[in-house]
Amino acid sequence: MKSQLAAVLCVAALAAVEVPLFGQTPGQAPAQAQPAAGPATHVAVIDVGYIFKNHARFKGAMDKMKDEVMAAENGLKAERDRINGLMEQLKGFNVGTPEYKKLEAEVAKAQGDFNVNAQLQKKDFMDREAKVYLQVYTEVERAVEQFAREHRIAVVHRFDGEPVDNSDRNQILRGITKPIVYFEPGIDITPDILKMLNGPAVAAGGAAQPRR
Repeated sequence: MKSQLAAVLCVAALAAVEVPLFGQTPGQAPAQAQPAAGPATHVAVIDVGYIFKNHARFKGAMDKMKDEVMAAENGLKAERDRINGLMEQLKGFNVGTPEYKKLEAEVAKAQGDFNVNAQLQKKDFMDREAKVYLQVYTEVERAVEQFAREHRIAVVHRFDGEPVDNSDRNQILRGITKPIVYFEPGIDITPDILKMLNGPAVAAGGAAQPRR
């Protein structure tokens, strides 16, 4: 009877031992002492907005596109100034004269071409921006999937870790409508995913900002 009671107490003591969610901690049991692999049960959170703000290659692509947008805007400004100059010249001719009609047609064509080019350039930049976002988000999904499989994480929730400005009404409303009210800081895998994504870029130069 005593031996059976001791065995039951031993099993109960082992069941009460808590296993950390991710990584090794001081005093943790060796790998061979971990429980056998089974269905993933852990939960984690990730700040996708923070990932985008600190993703080295995403920031590089956005900075490059920003320079291209500025160059395009300068080109459009130069063309707009040229059209304005033609319109000023138009004032020097009498309405209905051949010279007036010719310049008027030139101005109309230039304005039409300007509007078309401006719309096409805007659409091109928006399409390219969307593709960059999609590419990076796909990388985030793959990194999260890999990390989750390796650490037996069943669900990864998205949260917004941006501090709320209490003096801004919109910021306050954003804060009180966050889907996640509280989570244990230890389940935030944002730094791990950012490290995976920035690995090659950081090695080439340009370290990621520390997680707040």
